[in-house]
Amino acid sequence: MEQTNVLSQNWYAVHTKSRHEFQILERLKQKGINSFLPTVERLRKWKDRKKIIAFPLFPGYMFVHISKDSQSLLSVLKVKGVVRLLCTIPGNPDPIPDEQIISLQKLIENKEALDHYPYLNEGQRVRIIRGPLSGVEGILVEKLDKHILVLSVDVLRQGVALTINSSDVEKI
Repeated sequence: MEQTNVLSQNWYAVHTKSRHEFQILERLKQKGINSFLPTVERLRKWKDRKKIIAFPLFPGYMFVHISKDSQSLLSVLKVKGVVRLLCTIPGNPDPIPDEQIISLQKLIENKEALDHYPYLNEGQRVRIIRGPLSGVEGILVEKLDKHILVLSVDVLRQGVALTINSSDVEKI
């Protein structure tokens, strides 16, 4: 029974109050809700010091892995700071393909220098075939003689970019 419940769960994008992502992540975890907040580390400089600080990769958004039943959806929506679940049709949240979240998690875990990148609909889809990011899929873009892998999150209509060696990818 529990196995079926896990299989029927999907990832959904949550729109949050501005600058509340980390607090909401804690509240969701306290409720036992599987959630994911992709973050990047940036060096912040002040007059007297420098410090590496984690920032949300997609400010104002995070992801939850839940069933689509009304009780699960309400448990997320009732969390203080949650604005809404992203939907094309009101009241019917759009699931995010597991591959997109898995690829995003791999990019975050690898701690490469990621940059926010505009969402792309078109372009060559590729898969990394070598190294720690093997299996990550995205769109290959060429920019100033550099090859960039862009991982798009369709529901957010946003993406992240990573400079790669073009010989490390294969066409999908």
